[in-house]
Amino acid sequence: MTGQEKAKILIIDDEEGVVHILTRVVESLGLETDYALTLARGMEKVNALDTDIVLLDVNLPDGNGLDAIEEIAGLPDAPQVIIMTAFSDPDGAELAIESGAWDYIQKPASPKVIKRQILRAIEYREQKRQSQPPPFLKPRNIIGSSKVLEDCLKKVSRIAKTDAHVLLTGETGTGKELFAKAIHENGSRSNGSFIVVDCSILSENFIESVLFGHEKGAFTGADRKRNGLALLAHGGTLFLDEVGELPESIQGSFLRVLQEKKFRPLGSEEEIHSDFRVISATNKNIEQMALENKFRNDLLYRLKSFSLEIPALRNRKTDVSEIASYYSEIFCRQQKTELKKLSEDFIETLEKYDWPGNVRELVNTMETCIASTPSEKILFSYHLPSKIRARVTRAAFTKDDSERQILNKQPDPQKPLPTFRDAMAETEKQYLLSLYSQADGNIEHMCRISGISRAVLYRKLKFHSF
Repeated sequence: MTGQEKAKILIIDDEEGVVHILTRVVESLGLETDYALTLARGMEKVNALDTDIVLLDVNLPDGNGLDAIEEIAGLPDAPQVIIMTAFSDPDGAELAIESGAWDYIQKPASPKVIKRQILRAIEYREQKRQSQPPPFLKPRNIIGSSKVLEDCLKKVSRIAKTDAHVLLTGETGTGKELFAKAIHENGSRSNGSFIVVDCSILSENFIESVLFGHEKGAFTGADRKRNGLALLAHGGTLFLDEVGELPESIQGSFLRVLQEKKFRPLGSEEEIHSDFRVISATNKNIEQMALENKFRNDLLYRLKSFSLEIPALRNRKTDVSEIASYYSEIFCRQQKTELKKLSEDFIETLEKYDWPGNVRELVNTMETCIASTPSEKILFSYHLPSKIRARVTRAAFTKDDSERQILNKQPDPQKPLPTFRDAMAETEKQYLLSLYSQADGNIEHMCRISGISRAVLYRKLKFHSF
């Protein structure tokens, strides 16, 4: 049998007539087919079956098909999703593609169009399987097993197999340099050097010399020739940490280096060739900086052939205990003390804290705890820094107080109550207003703060006429 004959197609549509027609179209290609009349049943089958393609309706009795695209895309060996809907909705079509759909087809569609997209999707999947990269070797210092982290590492694996430049974004302390090293070490340039440039600590006058090097006598104090980091990164990776701080005066020069793979050291008349991959990192909204002409747009496009957002620790709380245990062992060995047990209340407090400093703050906290308890065999919550325990305690009391206020608040008997749906809609609108304000309208930041997918967020903003 051919790869096409083995492909399995799942139809999720609430109209039995449509299901019947699509089934005949699929089976005419010699493919296996199954169907579901509701989104819930369809998702059960997607998760349970070895599905290659999902033909997905939008308006289903129990939900919106667009909301399911990202969940399907997150599955192992995720099937390709072809949206099929009777409604002409440009916003919905755009959302579908942004969320990872293979295509967006408006009903009624000819069997020829449907067959063409199915066959193309199957061809893509077979090509993808044949060129599947080797399993990703998880770096030692990226600790955790949460789905959020695993999804991020899958992207790292895919990115590492290319030679394109990468932009890493995320809050301070999330470990962007560790992820940059993971990309480098699992890529084709792993035998080359991994050179780090911290753009935030280099002065505008000094950074050009650091990057490109200089000849003896090129400027006052240049008592000998020095090679720049761009040359040291030849054949390897140049990691630009805090790239948003790269001075505007040098952005043009660096763009030329990326385009031509050549640069001229200060004081030299000869150009030097250097071929390196650039991985950049920032905790700033660099796209907004580009809109405000604070960062070159053309350089940004070069730097972000791929972009990857590193998740905040508060969004992967299940990893906290693993990270704490891992670094507890490391610091105990460094301090030459017996391995300490982490008590249940110690772990519970760690998991309740929101970690504004992310993994870096957690690692520093564990180092402090180990260093300050040389003779204790068990770490209790009491051993944690007082600011952490105080913040966790305050949060617990605030939550309890809020719940009491809700329970004790008496409605005005003279004022008619809105319907539950209207009340929930108003609450949602107020939340979106606050979210929009806090994120300055940046969709990426709004998704990160709220935990809402881009597709769902766009739909809610449209519903409330933002």
